[in-house]
Amino acid sequence: MPRIDSEAFYKNAIKKHGFTPAGVCWLSFSHQQIRFETICELLPEDISNFTVTDAGCGFGDFYTYLKNSALLPQKYIGIDALETMCSIAKEKTAQEILHADITNTQPPVSDFIVCSGAMNVLTAFETTLFIQNCYKSSKKAFIFNILCGEDKSETYNYLSKDKIGQFAQELNVKKLLLREDYLNDDITVGFYR
Repeated sequence: MPRIDSEAFYKNAIKKHGFTPAGVCWLSFSHQQIRFETICELLPEDISNFTVTDAGCGFGDFYTYLKNSALLPQKYIGIDALETMCSIAKEKTAQEILHADITNTQPPVSDFIVCSGAMNVLTAFETTLFIQNCYKSSKKAFIFNILCGEDKSETYNYLSKDKIGQFAQELNVKKLLLREDYLNDDITVGFYR
């Protein structure tokens, strides 16, 4: 059973904050940008020859960040479990946006799969499925950020560094990179093949 009703959770956020970073439950635009920047630091400097899938793409803000930073990949695909998000992302990005729940569907095979914040409202079991499906579909790496620490919220999902290490071991991750020096209670993880 989900920790919360994700659809109702995000619909309420959109109703209250509109199509802004707060509408996808980011604390602020600047926090969202810091997380995107940190993900990009774990990607190759030039991704123009690679495919990137954005798992839990929300409004397509990561694509907009890449475009504004002149960091566009050869191909971008967004995926979100909420139809509302998919519609908005398609309109904002004019890119391929898929409506799918990654906890029970593997994303398309891509060089890099990234995820910024989409696991923050999943249960521990859903998080396991999400990470497994994304890593299996990545040719080079799965790079994600998530709240870090012991689970201390009835709404949000936190992962400890020990649990991240356990996932890496179970998935036979060749190289694990962790970044946690940018925002409190947040970690960006690279699972490389």
